[in-house]
Amino acid sequence: MLDFHLDRGSGVSTYLQLVHQVKQALRLGTLRPGDKLPTAREVVDALAINPNTVLKAYRELEREGLVTGKPGLGTFVQRSIGGARLAGHAGLRHGLDAWVREARDAGLDREDMETLFAQAMAGTFREGIA
Repeated sequence: MLDFHLDRGSGVSTYLQLVHQVKQALRLGTLRPGDKLPTAREVVDALAINPNTVLKAYRELEREGLVTGKPGLGTFVQRSIGGARLAGHAGLRHGLDAWVREARDAGLDREDMETLFAQAMAGTFREGIA
């Protein structure tokens, strides 16, 4: 089952953090069609947030066709988004892990790394390389 976490200092709304975490789990293949998401009550108890926040996140995921709510049973994953593609790229993940360690050793913090990565992504897509 998915364990949500919050970064209260990120500036990203709580419901969007929940949505992003579900999407990330779908991309990585840790959530698959048929899997059950934690109940709103479980998320509220774990994170000390308003139940409406969880329901808003689940409604957004349902609107996108990623999950479906079954009254009395829970919320279930309806479809995946890229898990199979990402699962086959362990070598790329290993290279990214090494890059993050190297960047951290060079004194970069998370924001510095995210900025460099975003810059590299933007340049690559702008050049039509990827």
